[in-house]
Order: sequence, then C-alpha cells, then structure tokens
Amino acid sequence: MTATPSTTVANLRDLGGTPLSGGRTVRPGLVLRSGQLDRLDLDADPAVAALGLRTVIDFRTEIERTAHPDRVPADARLLVGDVLADKMNSGRMPAAAQLKDLLSDPVVAEEHLGGGKAQALFGDIYRSFVHSASAQAAYRMLLTEAADPGAGPLLFHCTAGKDRTGWGATVILSLLGADDATLTAEYLSVNPAVKQAFAPMIEGFTAAGGDPDIALALIGVFPSYLEAALDEVETRYGSVEKYVREGLGVSDETVEALRAHLVA
Repeated sequence: MTATPSTTVANLRDLGGTPLSGGRTVRPGLVLRSGQLDRLDLDADPAVAALGLRTVIDFRTEIERTAHPDRVPADARLLVGDVLADKMNSGRMPAAAQLKDLLSDPVVAEEHLGGGKAQALFGDIYRSFVHSASAQAAYRMLLTEAADPGAGPLLFHCTAGKDRTGWGATVILSLLGADDATLTAEYLSVNPAVKQAFAPMIEGFTAAGGDPDIALALIGVFPSYLEAALDEVETRYGSVEKYVREGLGVSDETVEALRAHLVA
C-alpha cells in the first residue's frame, strides 16, 4: 500500500500494491482509505480528482459528521456506516470520537486515561468493532460495496483514518490473502501521517502539562489495539472468514467477488 499525495485529504492511502499470498497484489486505484473529507477541494487537489471516486463510506458518528461534514466529488455516492453508534447510544463516549476534547484538559485526561486506562479503553473499542451491531452493519456495507465493480473507486474513512478505518482495511486485506506481518505493517503505517496531522494538538497538550504517553495512546495506533480486535474474532468466530460470514452476514459469493475484483 502506498500513500497518495493530497493537499486537502489527511492520511490518504491506496490499498493497491499491498502484497498478497502467491506473489499477487491488490489492484491499485480501486479501494482507498483516509481521514475525514471536510477539507476536500478537487480544484486544489488534482491528485484526488484524478482518482475518479464513485463511492465514499463515512464511518464517523453523527456528532463528528455534523461538526465536520464530508465534501465529496459531485459524481460520488456518500454512504454512512456509523461504526460506533452502539457505543454512543450506550452512553459511553468513545475516545476515538472525542480526541480534541480529551486533549484540551490534561487533568481530565489523566483522570480518565492515565495509568494505562487509554490503552484499555482502545482495546474495548476495538473489540466492539467485531461484536457490536452497528459496527457489523458498517463493515458489511464496506465489503459489499468493495466487491461491486460498479461502486469503485471506493474510499472509506473515519476522522483520523486510523482505528475504524484501520480495522476495515485489515478485514479486506485479510480476505484477499495478506499475511499477518503485512496486516500489522499496514495497520501501523499510518502512524507518521496521523502524528503529523495532530502534532499541534499533542504539543499544546504536553505544553500544558499533559502526559505525552496519553497523547500518543489517543493519537497513534499500536499492535495491542489491533490484537484486541483479532482476539475478539478468534474468540467469537475462530477465523476472519467465519467472522465475515457469520458476524457480518457477508456471503461466500460476495467474498469471491471481492477477490476477483481486487486481486491482481
């Protein structure tokens, strides 16, 4: 996978080129991932305009979408799959959806997220990616749309493009035949772009006395986060294939169509 140059879309990456089993790769230009599209300007961003996006899937909460609405190409469909809807409705505001609030007050951050609480919270969120009904609906939409040649090129995203989006990329690449090392490398590869995007926020937080470890736990991605989701898959379903079939309700025919469309 390679980063796609963009002046108005954060953390934009093409799944194309990711190595798969048997010496094969993911076809380029068909499925992409990114952060939110609230600053997208095709006139100022010819690299993104050239992608010819036809479908955008937004994994963000209603609060996030209202605060920073997507700007999508005129010819593209915008679909919403609110991964964290069940978490939000339970009254537990997920850290992934309130980064700016948490990093605005070091005292509150320490109280709620210090001493390893941030890592534990993200582990819980990642497990919910696997078992919550709202997440299952969102990732079912992603796989169904990605398997449809008429829906591409397709871009899926959340706010930073690291957690909800990272799990979506992991599921797609796993189904296509990427090995564990490739899945982990791809998952972690967004860290530089995400840290750069949130650098002013991190600097302000630490300058006000905030614990830099808390900031990094919120901003970055770590192997333990992904492992929490993968462990949930193993515990509940035994394999990614069974998770997709039984948890997401995606048919074997759709998975085969996904592979036929995306594997080069």
